[in-house]
Amino acid sequence: MKIKQAVIPVAGKGTRFLPATKEIPKEMIPILDIPMIHYIVQEAIDSGIEQIVFVNSSNKESIENYFDRNYALEKFLETNNKLKELELIQKIGTLAEIVSVRQKEQLGLGHAILTTERLIEKANFAVLLGDDLIRGTQPCTMQLMKISETYGDNPVIGIMDVPKEDVSKYVIVDGTFISGDKQTVQMKEMVEKPSPAKTPTTWATPGRYILSSDIFDYLKKIKRGAGGEYQLTDAINLMCNSRPVYAHFFTGKRYDTGNIFGYLNATVNFALEDVRLKKYAAELIKKLAKDLSSGSDHES
Repeated sequence: MKIKQAVIPVAGKGTRFLPATKEIPKEMIPILDIPMIHYIVQEAIDSGIEQIVFVNSSNKESIENYFDRNYALEKFLETNNKLKELELIQKIGTLAEIVSVRQKEQLGLGHAILTTERLIEKANFAVLLGDDLIRGTQPCTMQLMKISETYGDNPVIGIMDVPKEDVSKYVIVDGTFISGDKQTVQMKEMVEKPSPAKTPTTWATPGRYILSSDIFDYLKKIKRGAGGEYQLTDAINLMCNSRPVYAHFFTGKRYDTGNIFGYLNATVNFALEDVRLKKYAAELIKKLAKDLSSGSDHES
């Protein structure tokens, strides 16, 4: 089954990035010279997605504007012979079909997904969370698509192994490995941020899903959970009781950009991978490390 649509929730207020997010959507904060949301959309496009469905809220217009054409800017760049820059922004404006739906109240991820029901076809679709950037030789979403196709077009959740002391930061998956497949698990349930003493496994979900359209039926059955929100995990647990749901250990490096420390980590690593910047970034890191070890101020 070809998966054509991806849902990307962007309605959150981004309070951990205040004061920047007072006026700028967190998703538009750049890593190097590219907004974080661009990396998420690019992963979806590279996986074969044709339509992006944003779940947004007020003051998020700049996200849609970023992926739209800006004819005044294009004209300016053309007039000033800035053809490289012109080609770049024209490409961004034609990446994919972009549609959006407004989440008028932030009532959890489950509620955010439910608001897209009228836009989603009766087919499987992807969900990508904007705080998680995943880089590898093959897009994470594409990996999950292939597993879904392998196992009867059933839902698949991306998972990664984390230290036991960190499980309380994540939704944890419980299940059993598929015979002959050491990377794929048939899920039993998902557990919301368990304590290390009570966690069933150390298999964490970093925000990549392939869901079937019947998820909306389960979302309508759940009640508010932790924090008074409708949790996607509760709906998936209901689904696990009536059909196979799988979890797959994806390959690639994941960056949590939902906090300032993860954002800094992503920025440094992306710079070291950028052909334009990696030499300078490596030299800068060495200089800073030397300055810190000697106790001197690191002025440029």
